[in-house]
Amino acid sequence: MYEVLDDTAAQVILTIESGDSIRRVAQHLHTPYETVRQAVNRLEDAGYVSYDDGLTVVDERVRDAALELVAASAGVSPPSIEETYVIPQFGDWPFAFARIDAVYVWTQGGYQVGREPDDYPLFLAVRERDVDAWEGFFESFDLPTAFERQPRDELNRPLQMVLEPRPSLDIEYVEGYPVIPRAETIEYMRENYAQFQSALAMLDRMYEDLDLGVTYRETERAQP
Repeated sequence: MYEVLDDTAAQVILTIESGDSIRRVAQHLHTPYETVRQAVNRLEDAGYVSYDDGLTVVDERVRDAALELVAASAGVSPPSIEETYVIPQFGDWPFAFARIDAVYVWTQGGYQVGREPDDYPLFLAVRERDVDAWEGFFESFDLPTAFERQPRDELNRPLQMVLEPRPSLDIEYVEGYPVIPRAETIEYMRENYAQFQSALAMLDRMYEDLDLGVTYRETERAQP
């Protein structure tokens, strides 16, 4: 089994939802289509995956082995920021990127604020009933969790997962990323207008159905 389950194949197995296409899996993993196709071929030849009107994992025990492999790999070599954005998709519970990450996703990576590579929280909205499960899941990847951003000097590593428990989730998708709705993201941005004024102007340009009435020039940055 483990000869077939390299990191890519393991991630493919963990991402597959019954009926998925290879393209959908590639999009969610943010991995080239051809790389995912080759992994699917290996998994299908080994009997771990079937492809009949969509992808299906043949045996749930294979998912357990894949998760074990990916988590062990993360323990040996800590995941990068890009890899950490993919890790929540390996969990069994719904989530949506929120707060700063919702802005990041809706601007398609065009707006980043308040984070540096050595101090990088990721913000996830999750269901209240799934909080314990998510905490255990991220612990297996050695990723600390909290309900508010923790000071960098209190952490051993630069990455942290900030969970926002909610009674239920309303999820949309942008380039494969699950994210809170655009309207809610815009409301959050307006509540923090000084921080996100330029991002609001960016969204206004990106989405033709918006009319936010926001303009922004570089000269409007904080004055001395």
